[in-house]
Amino acid sequence: MKPSILLTNDDGYESRGLLALRDALSEIAQVVVVAPKNEKSACGHGITISSPLRIEQVGPDYYRVDDGTPSDCVCLAIPMYKKPFDLLISGINHGSNMGEDVLYSGTVAGAIEGTIHNIPSIALSQCIKDRANFGNHDFSLAKKVACHLVGLIFKKGFPFVGQRKLLNVNVPQIPFEACKGIAITQKGVRLYENNVHLKKDPKGKQYCWLGLNPLKWEERSAETMSDFTAISQGFVSITPITLDMTSYADLKTLQEWV
Repeated sequence: MKPSILLTNDDGYESRGLLALRDALSEIAQVVVVAPKNEKSACGHGITISSPLRIEQVGPDYYRVDDGTPSDCVCLAIPMYKKPFDLLISGINHGSNMGEDVLYSGTVAGAIEGTIHNIPSIALSQCIKDRANFGNHDFSLAKKVACHLVGLIFKKGFPFVGQRKLLNVNVPQIPFEACKGIAITQKGVRLYENNVHLKKDPKGKQYCWLGLNPLKWEERSAETMSDFTAISQGFVSITPITLDMTSYADLKTLQEWV
């Protein structure tokens, strides 16, 4: 019997990245898709508790959730299937999730929700340089990376079983032949700007639109390559992410401070 993989994302159930991932993994696993009906990019790790959620089947083992977040989708998918999922992959996201972007990312949030429910989880994102030509973007490298990682997990097991940790994977926008391999990285320091655009609608009322920030970063350490540097040099970046946000190095300092 094939192992089971749950797929979700934050770009919507019809996104090209999700469809590419489903096609790539269907030959080696039973793939179940539960994804938001609409795009939920940068929604973070939110769940819907103030209104009902409606789930609709749109194909074999394929579901969409009206107004649901990626975390909602994972929560709904688990009780739908009696057998526990062997793996969860959130993606392929249309754009990178590096540095502090992991705190905003709905893609990473989907993998976090899987981790909370003790499912080995991966967040998979495709870096995109040319958004104007996005409709012709090639996901072949990201698909090969996904199949490679799934093969490793089914052969060797997930490296962090029971540790509340996940893999955050970013794939550069380059041909497969140009990829230099896989780099194990640390989360870089993402630099943000105040990118708020003030506009007026046809009735003269002001509104605000938050724009995308340019991809700028700082290295956190010279000892370990950051996710940003790995991508800029043509590597696939894999960063281990832990859900434990306690700053253990500061416990003693805080005890003395209080």
